[in-house]
Amino acid sequence: MLSRFLRLTILLSTLISIAACENYGGSRKTDDAANEATPAAATQFFIVEEEGRLYKFDDMATFRSFQQVGETTFRLTRIGAGPKGETIVYGLPKAQKKLGADASVVKIDEGRQAIEGDFYGELHRHGRIYVFDKFEDIAPVLQLGHPSYMFTQIGYGPKGETVVFVLRKENKKKQPTALIEAFDKVNS
Repeated sequence: MLSRFLRLTILLSTLISIAACENYGGSRKTDDAANEATPAAATQFFIVEEEGRLYKFDDMATFRSFQQVGETTFRLTRIGAGPKGETIVYGLPKAQKKLGADASVVKIDEGRQAIEGDFYGELHRHGRIYVFDKFEDIAPVLQLGHPSYMFTQIGYGPKGETVVFVLRKENKKKQPTALIEAFDKVNS
């Protein structure tokens, strides 16, 4: 009797979970038009850490809207999925709102979509902007709180933030002029 009750409880829990995913954008349906709107060669990635959440974007317009309003119109939320148990909120452009876990920002973040060509990324946290030219450099900074190698410009950000240009062992002795130019272009 107990095992029958346990199986029924598990079945009911599973059905409720599936229904919840369908209602909250967790569906894995794909939309060809939305996939065409954001090509696989996404080159920009923005993260804002605030109030125990990591807001992630691969669309400049969605990111800028978030900066002005403090919220995203369309999003996919994953509670406790961050490297330190933070909630991750993926900001989705309108064209990808029905894709859920198949939106380009989620696929890039999870390593299911390769980044081709040049990469540019920003992490906004604690009044600083960390700037990246390699996606792989973001995870250690999120985990440790700071990069191992960096070039710092105090007060260089658009609102007077300190800007930290993240470097690696092979380029630690050079001023990152290309990365500074990319930052200036994105933030002008």
